[in-house]
Amino acid sequence: MLSPLEPPVPQKYLRMPHAMKGMQVGLFGGSFNPPHAGHGLVAEIAMRRLQLDQLWWIVTPGNPLKSTRELAPLAKRIDLSEQIAKDPRIKVTAFEARHNVRYTADTLALIKARNPGVDFVWIMGADNLRDFHRWQRWRQIVMTFPIAVIDRPGATLSFLSSAVAKTFDYARVDEGDAPRLARMKAPAWTFIHGPRSLLSSTALRNGTAKDKPRS
Repeated sequence: MLSPLEPPVPQKYLRMPHAMKGMQVGLFGGSFNPPHAGHGLVAEIAMRRLQLDQLWWIVTPGNPLKSTRELAPLAKRIDLSEQIAKDPRIKVTAFEARHNVRYTADTLALIKARNPGVDFVWIMGADNLRDFHRWQRWRQIVMTFPIAVIDRPGATLSFLSSAVAKTFDYARVDEGDAPRLARMKAPAWTFIHGPRSLLSSTALRNGTAKDKPRS
């Protein structure tokens, strides 16, 4: 629920993006507080390696696992995301705010119900895997859509010890099959290696950010 004190969000961002049947669409959600080049790099890698027709950059009203004390207004985070997401195939959206959706499991269920015939894949940075088992109904998330885990600094090896990697080890797909991932039946996930950015939203808020991509 948006605070009445926040700047209004343009209506176009409160509508779910349109995707035609048969499309491969990536779902990249986060608080993006603030969005940065590292997020842009994850989106770029996902678009290329998964051979997506679209990528929905979903700016959430708030993360249930994070404090909202330092959370910038939704309209501001949307505007900053638009400045980074230059590819016209990337659709910045905040439809969760209209539907008062708080948890990813509910977001994915809503998307699935409203888009029959579209092949979706959930995209997440490897750094999110450490706490993924704390997400509400995390097993349901894995069972809803295939998942592409994109490499992030410091997370390349730690993802193997995560609860989700251990629980769904049998569903891991070879990275070479990434272009077919969106068409696969969940559970199915892969780990995608690639260039990594050291930027983080926390570091940017604290003024300690460094942007030096690692190969």
